[in-house]
Amino acid sequence: MRKIKDLRPLKFEKGKLYVINQLKLPQTLEWVELSDYREVADAIKKMVVRGAPLIGIIGAYGFALGVKQIVDQKEPLQKSEEVLKTLKETRPTAVNLFWALERMWNKFEKFLQEGKEPHKIADLLFKEAGRIEIEDYHANKSIGGYGQVLLPENANLLTHCNTGALATSGWGTALGIIRSAYEEGKNITVYVDETRPYLQGSRLTAWELVYEGIPHFLITDNQAGFLMKKGLIDAVIVGADRITANGDVANKIGTYTLSVLAKEHGIPFYVAAPTSTFDLDTESGEQIPIEVRSQDEVKKCGDCIVAPEETRALNYSFDITPASNITAIVTEKGIISHVDTDHIMKFLKYRGV
Repeated sequence: MRKIKDLRPLKFEKGKLYVINQLKLPQTLEWVELSDYREVADAIKKMVVRGAPLIGIIGAYGFALGVKQIVDQKEPLQKSEEVLKTLKETRPTAVNLFWALERMWNKFEKFLQEGKEPHKIADLLFKEAGRIEIEDYHANKSIGGYGQVLLPENANLLTHCNTGALATSGWGTALGIIRSAYEEGKNITVYVDETRPYLQGSRLTAWELVYEGIPHFLITDNQAGFLMKKGLIDAVIVGADRITANGDVANKIGTYTLSVLAKEHGIPFYVAAPTSTFDLDTESGEQIPIEVRSQDEVKKCGDCIVAPEETRALNYSFDITPASNITAIVTEKGIISHVDTDHIMKFLKYRGV
């Protein structure tokens, strides 16, 4: 059994929040201090931090920082609503952010009703954010444990975007499965989609795999189908930003394309996500708001201009993979091997989610 180095993308120390600036990777490992909720919101918007579970955790800490800022002011409830609104408006697609903020808000209201002292409320909210962080880490380890069982002893795996420690509190979801399989001694090779336009695959996933010593190849996004045809891919493993009641999955743009290619070539297509990613109030992927980001992200690659100034670009950040294209969803509670509304509801109910 191999030992994988642990990687954590955030630290909360002495009342201060520190995060790895993911815009600087892979060239520089830089830690940034986020001292108030507006800085947290800005970091999420600008993708200094990204990844659905991590956004939820950072949002929770951001809410606690915001409450700490306003506890001595008049009308703390109204001002806290402004903090909540600011954080919710940062990224519209990933449901983990809304899940974590709702949990924090419910705790905040409870503490107010109990008549807790203002500064005590802030301290209790920081502890709640810490619980969300710890729960996520243990959930990721469980996802890795369940998911690695699905993989053969010798496996060539294709993954998309970044779903590792940098996207979570540590370990990761889809990349966490790969970590767990490698740690168990399986012969793993990872094919890493570069993931245009933000290059989360080449900048972040490849960096994590180097950090851990896991064999891998970086590929351009448009090589995936050809590699499948050549028989070089045994399974595709991706993460999720939102999973609807019927099993449709919102994930980084390009995920839908991979699911179609995998289905065509008879290759298993696995989704890895904690149960906090399920949005049971949304029936299907058709109802998920899809974030559209700046066209400059498409027209530039870093500081390099790759298109004429006059050219217009589309930049959908996410797409929807239908449940019918998904072989299984791996959660911290187990594996959903039949992806449809009935099986999802029964699975979550039986496991007390």
